[in-house]
Amino acid sequence: MSEVSREREIAVEPDAVWNVLAAFDRIAGWAPNVDHSCLLTDQGWGVGAVRRVQVGRAVLTETVRSWEPGSSLSYAIAGPPKVVRSVVNTWRLDPRGAGTRVTLTTEIDAGSRPPQLLIAKLVGRKLAAASDEMLDGLVAHIAQKERTS
Repeated sequence: MSEVSREREIAVEPDAVWNVLAAFDRIAGWAPNVDHSCLLTDQGWGVGAVRRVQVGRAVLTETVRSWEPGSSLSYAIAGPPKVVRSVVNTWRLDPRGAGTRVTLTTEIDAGSRPPQLLIAKLVGRKLAAASDEMLDGLVAHIAQKERTS
């Protein structure tokens, strides 16, 4: 198992960040590396909600595993290369004064043998770059909303 985390400070309360993350089907509206997103379930939020995302030529499905309003969101990602057993993204929101520390942690399981651990580490580097793009997009999206409010 390999794990990578990225974080950003955003000058808004956690609820403002949560409102963006909780619009689960709308990630394409703020994450620059997501070309398209839509719900695959009638349920649009909470544990069990499933969305489809298009990232370049890759099609992924993301199923919510934990949903703690204002605090955290975790989802399993199906569709990565077959050498990867599982990928889970977890968003955490921590109040920091009048703002929020947003942390995105990605867990990659490719197996426990040395070659599999190396694969997980290499995939982790690529996913860390994707996390940076998503976090930067989230910060920019919230800043834009604040300017127009």
